[in-house]
Amino acid sequence: MPKTASIYIRIDPQIKAEIQAIYAKYGISVTEAINIFLHQSRNVGGLPFDLRETRYNAETEAAIQEAREIMSGKRKAKMYTTVDELFSDLGDD
Repeated sequence: MPKTASIYIRIDPQIKAEIQAIYAKYGISVTEAINIFLHQSRNVGGLPFDLRETRYNAETEAAIQEAREIMSGKRKAKMYTTVDELFSDLGDD
C-alpha cells in the first residue's frame, strides 16, 4: 500500500490565497489543513462540522436587513454631529 496518495482540486485563486493566509497564522499549510479535515472526518464518521444555516432572532434579522439597505443606498443612515446627540437618541427607545 502506498504511503501517500494525491488529491487534486480546483479552487478560485483568491480563495486559495485567503485560506493560505488564514492557515499560515496557525503555522500550517493548506495541505496540512486538508489532512486535518480528512482525519477528523474519519474520527467522527462524517463531516467534522455542522451543516446548518445560521439562524438569528427577529431583532438581529431586522438589524441585518437594515444594514443591507443602508449599504445598498435604499435607506439613509442616521447621522449624529455629537456624541451627546447619539446618546440622547439612544435614550429615547
